[in-house]
Amino acid sequence: MSESMRGTRLGALSYETDAHVAPAERMVIAYSCPEGHQTVVPFSIEADEIPFEWTCRCGRLATRPDVSEPEAKPTRHVRTHWDMLLERRTIADLELLLQERLELLHAQEGRPAGRSALRKTA
Repeated sequence: MSESMRGTRLGALSYETDAHVAPAERMVIAYSCPEGHQTVVPFSIEADEIPFEWTCRCGRLATRPDVSEPEAKPTRHVRTHWDMLLERRTIADLELLLQERLELLHAQEGRPAGRSALRKTA
């Protein structure tokens, strides 16, 4: 290290002062839970979205009493593999495809297509 750093504790002591430093402006939002607890949470004035719900210290969900509940956002239907398959094929097409695949599998095993794959003859 250089000679100028001798005798200082790096990271342990800050040489900055609080002079001419202003904290960010805040607004205080109150939440109340069904148990009767009041929770006060400070938010920045510049916050884009203040949540309607907050978790209380008791673990229950606290809400803002000064604001009405926002409308629920519409949820999108989750498409399953089956839904996407039915967009491409009809049930009749799927049954025909299943029958073709079963015949192909039975032909590879050397059995007639009419027999069940589980039954084996001695």
